[in-house]
Amino acid sequence: MNDNIVITSDSTTDLTDELKERYNIKVLPLGITLGDKVYRDGIDINPDDIYAHQEKTGELPKTTATNVGECIEFFEEFVKQGKTVIHFSLCSKMSSTYNNACIAASELENVYVIDTQNLSTGAGLLIISAAEMVKSGMNAKTVVEETNKLIDKVDTSFVLSSLEYLHKGGRCSALSVLGANLLKLKPCIEVKDGVMGVGKKYRGRYSDVVKQYVLDRIEDADDICLDRVFVTHSGCDMQLMEETIELVKNTLPFKEVFFARAGCTISSHCGPNTMGILFIRKTPIVKD
Repeated sequence: MNDNIVITSDSTTDLTDELKERYNIKVLPLGITLGDKVYRDGIDINPDDIYAHQEKTGELPKTTATNVGECIEFFEEFVKQGKTVIHFSLCSKMSSTYNNACIAASELENVYVIDTQNLSTGAGLLIISAAEMVKSGMNAKTVVEETNKLIDKVDTSFVLSSLEYLHKGGRCSALSVLGANLLKLKPCIEVKDGVMGVGKKYRGRYSDVVKQYVLDRIEDADDICLDRVFVTHSGCDMQLMEETIELVKNTLPFKEVFFARAGCTISSHCGPNTMGILFIRKTPIVKD
């Protein structure tokens, strides 16, 4: 194991406490503005606080990228210990977090910043892969190079029960919301090349939709890396969550099935009752 490398990320990667402890991942929280107060994602605010505030006031929070100064202070703690930092950032096309981290890294030595081109546990999959490389004794430069080769193989998607939060956050049009509501559609959102787009559109009860969505995503077993998979949600019915995990386990023999809750930044945009299945493919994903 290479003890001179520390892996860090911003809070949008949604790794569980168990995984952060297992791989010694250090996290830099984004800011969450609710009302007139700024909170730290995952530290002094949680997604249920956001949902309660939205239900009471109709107001969605504002998410704030980590600024350059915050990034420098965060990285310096490890650099002063003689560590090399490999930092994973929310997709550069979705936030200025990545660019700010890069500027901070340029002021220091031995800090690498990876644009995950992803969000939530899609980026988390890259972190775990990198952590396993570090564990094997690989040097930092090679870890970064090999991790970058995995980015376009990460399959990230989630199915929504409502477009309300995406609409209020300015990420889909009122016409799309109206159409989805009238037709009672539950859209699958896919992340490709760092951009969110609409995939298959489902209709019916959300619990039935989730089950069909899972089967659709992992039906091409020959192209799926079976090391690990994330089932990630933003606050769903417990029975549905348990049934989804069992469905994944019974469909493909993944070595590890991780269950994660989306943090405040991701939940602020997708809202409650969102479920995703995220994994790595053996070949790059074809972009539309």
